[in-house]
Amino acid sequence: MSLPAHLFASDDGNLYDTRDPRWSQISPLRTNFMRSQPVICNTADLRATLRNGDYAWPGGYPLYFVMMDGEAMSFAAVRANLRDVLGAIHYPKRFERSWRPNVVSINWEDGDLRCAHSGERIPSAYADENA
Repeated sequence: MSLPAHLFASDDGNLYDTRDPRWSQISPLRTNFMRSQPVICNTADLRATLRNGDYAWPGGYPLYFVMMDGEAMSFAAVRANLRDVLGAIHYPKRFERSWRPNVVSINWEDGDLRCAHSGERIPSAYADENA
């Protein structure tokens, strides 16, 4: 999703409207627009984390979601099942715990970490992929 030309997502994770000449001096349109949140407390945290992407900045380390049941889920799987994931945040008693994201973590060295939903390998920062 690309933003209209007049909207600016800054490094601080906030969204600004640059049509106002004082845009950098006034409050942002939306705080927490595009930022990886270590703990997913609500749908805004989830959406901001998804917008920010699969890799941490700085460093470019690969990220993944740890669900409430302790399983790992890739960003692609969360995006593909966004309706269920959002439902699990809004209505935790109606959805299985496996759809509720708890935290976002970096896969440092687990070369065989797999997404619980898709089975695809989640990249790691330092593990040898050929081992």
